[in-house]
Parts: sequence; structure tokens; C-alpha cells
Amino acid sequence: MKITVIGATGGSGRATVTRLLAEGHDVTAFSRHADRIGIASDRLRLVNGDAMDPADVDAAVRRQDAVIVTLGITENPIRVRLLGPAHTPIQVRSSGTRNVIVAMRKYGVPRLVVQTTYGVGDTRDRLGFLDGLFFALLLRPQIADTEVQNQLVHDSGLDWVIAQPVHLTDDAPGAEPFVSTTGETRKMKVSRHSVAQFLTCAVTGSDFLRREVAISGAREAV
Repeated sequence: MKITVIGATGGSGRATVTRLLAEGHDVTAFSRHADRIGIASDRLRLVNGDAMDPADVDAAVRRQDAVIVTLGITENPIRVRLLGPAHTPIQVRSSGTRNVIVAMRKYGVPRLVVQTTYGVGDTRDRLGFLDGLFFALLLRPQIADTEVQNQLVHDSGLDWVIAQPVHLTDDAPGAEPFVSTTGETRKMKVSRHSVAQFLTCAVTGSDFLRREVAISGAREAV
């Protein structure tokens, strides 16, 4: 497939690009600094652009079979809450995803996979006390924007999948993650490589179409 990854230089985005290439797909890596991704492949196209700019997104989505969105703010959450983000608009998830949906409809690109976070949409009432407090005190503006993003995907009319990982880590690739369409979780940490594994499966398969999928650490061995 020809697949664009929006937000390709973030942790999850880079892991997803790597996974897609390993499985033989042609990948367009889209980011403000896509040329810094540090991955070399004849099947990789690098596109520098801003997800907030509809024209930039349009160019990255044209002639593709599917799009994966891994947008987010990587800055310190305390600083973002107190002072606002320094480099990335607080509404990057919703506005960027809206631009992606418009371009996908324009060009007839059918499959959209979006990484959000556990604790929004169908899982918003399943957070533990500490995570709920963290969301309310430090992440409230970002979570509010992610809720908007979540609804935009639901209303898109596309063949969508929403991935909701728990706390992300940079651990090395390991066991397959535990996935659930009912909000169940196992370990409350999951590696970005495991999330990338799910995103790749979701963009090429049909098991989770139009579902929100919680992604957590693998089951303990029995």
C-alpha cells in the first residue's frame, strides 16, 4: 500500500514508519522536519510540511491508499499547561486531523487510522484516579482537543480506526500488545513499537473498522 504517516518524526510516528517499511509498504513521512527522521529507504518519501496547513496536508495525502495520524505535543506538560506550547499549537490534533479528512475525501482515500490516547472517547470514564487527576490538572486543554479530534474521525464517513494507547514508553519491540474494543487493559504501559505494530495491522486489515481500540501492555505469561 501507499501510506502517509502524519506526525512521522514523533516517537510513535517514527516507529510506525519503520514498521510499515519493514512490511513492504511505500511510505510518505509527513512532518515539519521530515528530513530529520533518520530512516533510509527507497520506499520512503519525505515531505516537510505543517499539519495546520491544508495545502501541505493535501500534497501529502494525494495518490495514497491510507493515512495514519500520530499528531501530538511532545513538550513538557507542566510548561504547556502553565505557558502554552512553544512550538506546536494546542489544537494540532483536531485541526491537523480535520485537514487530513478533507484531503482524504477530496482524493477518495478510504482508510484512516488515528492514534489518540486512552481516556478519551469510549474510554474517558475508565481512567484510574491518578490518571484522571493528571488529565484534569495538566492535560485538560490537550484532552479537550483530542476529544474534538475523536469526534471528527467518527463523523468523517471514512473507514476509520482509533487507537487509544495507555502510557507510552520507548522500550524495545517485544510481545504483541493487548488490544480491546471494550476499554479493557492489562499493563498500563505500552511501547511505541507495540503501538506501531497495531497501527500497521489496523491500516491494512479490517478487524477494527469504525472501532475505538484500547492498546496496553501484553498479558503476563501464564
